Amino acid sequence: MAPLPRDDQRARGLVLEYGWNSTSYQILNPGIAHWFGPQGDCVVGYVRRHRVLLAAGAPVCPGAALEASAAAFEEFARRQGCRVCYVCAEQRLHSLLAARPTHSVIALGAQPVWEPSEWNSVLMQRRSLRAQLNRARNKGVTVEHLTPDEAARSPELRLCLRQWLSARRLPPLHFLVEPLALEGVTADRIVLAARRLGSVVAFLIASPAPARGGFLIEQIARSPVAPNGASELLIDAAMRRIAALGARYATLGLVALADVLPHQMRANPWWLRRMIAIARAHANRFYNFRGLLQFRSKLAPASWEGVFAIANEPRFRLRTFYAMGGAFSGVSPAAALAIGAANAARQEFAWLGGSLARSRRP
Repeated sequence: MAPLPRDDQRARGLVLEYGWNSTSYQILNPGIAHWFGPQGDCVVGYVRRHRVLLAAGAPVCPGAALEASAAAFEEFARRQGCRVCYVCAEQRLHSLLAARPTHSVIALGAQPVWEPSEWNSVLMQRRSLRAQLNRARNKGVTVEHLTPDEAARSPELRLCLRQWLSARRLPPLHFLVEPLALEGVTADRIVLAARRLGSVVAFLIASPAPARGGFLIEQIARSPVAPNGASELLIDAAMRRIAALGARYATLGLVALADVLPHQMRANPWWLRRMIAIARAHANRFYNFRGLLQFRSKLAPASWEGVFAIANEPRFRLRTFYAMGGAFSGVSPAAALAIGAANAARQEFAWLGGSLARSRRP
């Protein structure tokens, strides 16, 4: 494995010592800049959109230094004429900042959490999940573990990723849903590949949250030819491997707009509640919010945790929300939606053309 750039080495060391947020390791993904605290015990991964520095989760630092680290990062932003928004912040930062008049909070959704050692109990309770695992196994799907070097060099994983991305209607997202995670630091990640007939049909990446004693299942990429149950088989293998490492915590990450913690969603500003209602009603052709929630719910998580965006402004501004959307899309949110709508229209016209052709056959 090639030596890491000096900043990445420093950031990785801090993540491995202090990474508590489930997204901590993701600050090592491509496209994320690093700010280091003046005491040398803190790093923040961030991207800049206009006049907002969007932090990837919370500052990575000792728990006792969280308040001082956040204040120092916000001062760094202020000197650049920028505000700060902590995206996908979790309970520890929420407890520190949510009640302050200088900060505002919106709920982005929730993430499911499992105790990996209890995974066998989940399987015993979920007949439909066992059926999916058996369906994949009966189709000849097997799962293998790849070393970080093997994963970083694998052309098969990259081919599977391209196939997965080409089947999606929105352009590839970035920031905390970066599809090119294998282009970043892989040294401490778990990578599992699902094979059928000798070819990779799906793969999974799990990233550590060391101070939390667990892992985030960060990415599951699935070729269009992957049999039903391939994703579940990868998750099953990941939970078993995570449990074998002695980890106490596993999550599949944020389910955007999930209403499993409705009291948190109801506390959002009126304009965001309205946007969420529209997205739930009409945006499933671009991003399957309902399907993602149903998939993760059927895996019987032990609990759900709130996931938030926290801005250092008294009221959460629409402009801050727009900047956050730009961080994920890599372009303006309006442009991303326009591209997604065009892709959806082309796909639906292709389906319609195929249906008409079939109906005309004798």
